Amino acid sequence: MKTMIQQLEESTQFLKDQGIESGAVGIILGTGLGDLVEHLVIEKEIAFDAMPHVPEATVEYHSGKLIYGTLNSKKVHVFQGRFHLYEGYNFFEITYPVRILHALGVQKLILSNAAGAVNLDFNKGEIMLIEDHINLQGGSPLAEKGTDALGNRFVDMSEPYCPVMTQTAKTIASEDDITLHSGVYAAVVGPQLETKAEYRMLKILGADVIGMSTVPEVIVATHAKLKTLGLSVITDECLPDALKPIDIPEIIKNASNAEPKLITIIKDILSQI
Repeated sequence: MKTMIQQLEESTQFLKDQGIESGAVGIILGTGLGDLVEHLVIEKEIAFDAMPHVPEATVEYHSGKLIYGTLNSKKVHVFQGRFHLYEGYNFFEITYPVRILHALGVQKLILSNAAGAVNLDFNKGEIMLIEDHINLQGGSPLAEKGTDALGNRFVDMSEPYCPVMTQTAKTIASEDDITLHSGVYAAVVGPQLETKAEYRMLKILGADVIGMSTVPEVIVATHAKLKTLGLSVITDECLPDALKPIDIPEIIKNASNAEPKLITIIKDILSQI
């Protein structure tokens, strides 16, 4: 069986042979948030299943492509879709894109996701800047054999989200009259949604929004010393005392409605970092 390093070397060399060069910024787009690529000058796009050692995207609303190009004069690598534990993948597999981005020379990482809000002050269609998180996924991507070959596995997580990029996002949102909350993202396994009791528990723990991704990627990004920004699009309101049955098409619609604001923030950040 090939080591983690060998797999990364093969994946990276494949991408370079396909004409994908180094870039300063990596972007991973979440559920229903793939339209950012329409603003890129695309030089190359490769399906996940064409890349060695990269899992297959199985979620309906994830395109499953790595796109290389230019956005606001910055070379960017965009993963249009991601992987989740609930697809049956392990922590190494779901965070492999972050390892690839680091190997390609990326220094800054922007992560987006769709999330449900337990904070009563947050509304559907708004965006939350992730300033901290709670890992409730039952494991860590650093608890793998071979991790030490990529850096000290005992990573400090006191400040996983870049304060400079975070402040830049706040300034941009204020200037563009975009409601941008700040808060805590709780990562759960899924794929089922939470019960009323679970939502109450998550709120007591200090979560503002809940999702099924992002946190493992941030842990690996911190391990790789990438400066990271996290943005959650609020697609549903998870209020225990007024909980309605889940409507997936409505969640996707809410994500799409908020996406222009997310794109504005990302494009303006790229012009300032």
